[in-house]
Amino acid sequence: MRQLPETERDAIRIAQDPQFTRWLEQITAIGGCAHPVHLSGSTTTLDGATGEIIQHYDTRTEPGERLLVRCRNRRATVCAPCSRLHAGDTFHLVRAGLIGGKNVPATVRHRPRLFITLTAPSFGPVHRTGERCRPRRDRGRCEHDRPLSCGATHDTNDARVGQPLCADCYDYTGHVLWHAHASKLWDRFVIDVRRRLASSVGLVQSRFARHARLSFARVAEYQKRAAVHVHAVVRLDGPNGPDDEPPAWGTAELLIDAVHASARRVLVRTPYSPAVGELALCWGAQIDARPLHTNGDGPDDDAVAAYVAKYVTKGASETGAGTDHPLTNRGDIESAPVSEHVHTLLRTCWRLGGLPEYEPLRLRAWAHTLGYRGHILTKSRAYSTTYAALRAERAHHMGHADMPDAITERQWRYAGSGHTPGAALIAASVADDLAESRRLAVEEQREGGRL
Repeated sequence: MRQLPETERDAIRIAQDPQFTRWLEQITAIGGCAHPVHLSGSTTTLDGATGEIIQHYDTRTEPGERLLVRCRNRRATVCAPCSRLHAGDTFHLVRAGLIGGKNVPATVRHRPRLFITLTAPSFGPVHRTGERCRPRRDRGRCEHDRPLSCGATHDTNDARVGQPLCADCYDYTGHVLWHAHASKLWDRFVIDVRRRLASSVGLVQSRFARHARLSFARVAEYQKRAAVHVHAVVRLDGPNGPDDEPPAWGTAELLIDAVHASARRVLVRTPYSPAVGELALCWGAQIDARPLHTNGDGPDDDAVAAYVAKYVTKGASETGAGTDHPLTNRGDIESAPVSEHVHTLLRTCWRLGGLPEYEPLRLRAWAHTLGYRGHILTKSRAYSTTYAALRAERAHHMGHADMPDAITERQWRYAGSGHTPGAALIAASVADDLAESRRLAVEEQREGGRL
């Protein structure tokens, strides 16, 4: 008799367990999470006035005496179910800052709002898609006797797109150090936009906050050349944020001018290094700032929110620009399934990370993201709601929120994570079924709207 593979034997073992039904309920409740966290403990809810026990939950009655909770990983390559939930939260977070909702007034839709894109500078010529990789004339050869132009026409799936025309000419050191300072460069950019807005209307820069407030939500995206660029929604409010109308002088045109001027002006200097020197880092020449209009003339609000939400779920490995897990040694670097271009960036992170002058940058700890240390999505405090508020709202909707005027005592400890092979197979099936149910529900809703 043919012996079943280990995964199938494990799945059968789980299905035959007397508590399988309850275990499946837990897996369904967490959406088929691919790498759940296991907790053991209890929660007791008491009446604040009388001390009477209102509700008690203990994992001792659960399968394996554990409760499974979501891993909440945003990366689709790590956990598709949790990444979908994170993308949904991001969509509502960004959308609320565009059109209101989630305790943000609907009047924000009529404020000066921009969708901007800031790119990294050039670190050397790379292969590009379409005719952009075919110059009208031969650009000659570099000092390493390699052509500085390409005669091919690449489509978007061509593996050569984003790869340097000459790896020896490419500024890998500048690329890594730019990533390490990109968040600081963004901070300087936002500060300078405020200063330029104040100066353009004759305000003392220190008093800008008394007249207006700049709010934003930004997402970082890896390009084919493995360099980060930034998409951001920028909104101009009154001094108290979304509850205040902006001053009369606050227009989208004025904001666009300030964005372009600041993006061309700001720079960050790296710490001096005997091996590298001091680099002046700035934004790339490609700067885009588009106004968001309420009359349909321009990018659609929902499309912008969906665009930002799509990119928060992408890990570095999905774009071919790194890995989703930290690298602990050179062996991890050499075995990473990435292009030679990215391999060189990983090696550069490791090499620069060993220099004492760059120790605060923690380049080895962030080698898997090619030195980029910022969050994929960041927002200013007054832009809109928060992820925590969205999770609390979801918990309240599902009946998991704490009761008013009650005291809750919690005793929990970490008891492990992940699935056995059979459990992973069943969880993936649950996740697929839930995804298909959502797809059918969306189609049914669309069909209903057409009738």
